[in-house]
Amino acid sequence: MTPFRDPRVAAVFESVPLRFRRKLFALRELVFDTAARTEGVGAIEETLRWGEPAYLTTETRSGTPVRIAWKASAPDQVGMYFHCQTNLVAGFREQFADQLHFEGNRGIVFRGSDRVPKRTLAVCVATALTYHRNKKELRS
Repeated sequence: MTPFRDPRVAAVFESVPLRFRRKLFALRELVFDTAARTEGVGAIEETLRWGEPAYLTTETRSGTPVRIAWKASAPDQVGMYFHCQTNLVAGFREQFADQLHFEGNRGIVFRGSDRVPKRTLAVCVATALTYHRNKKELRS
């Protein structure tokens, strides 16, 4: 497991009900692993945004933040969230509607018993972490 650098982020994970904590840890590791395997992403900064763990491409600015969270307002699920003013979730919905559950234009959600399709989700994470770089390449 990737060690926490920010004790505030660690505290958020510790506050999540145990039933969902393992799934959040799995999502966290998937972000770090995907970033390490994706060319041009660089080091990931783990911080809090809106009180939720967020993963930023601060070093390269190649992508848009990815957040993961369990929310008391939706206590039966965890989610991975993306900037709502991008077309990321719409694209994921087109590509993976049969494999993932979505929340509006900003998230992919997993209920307690849902299996996390790691390969599919890694594609989504890599796409988000390279979002700005890919937009630039499309404009060129």
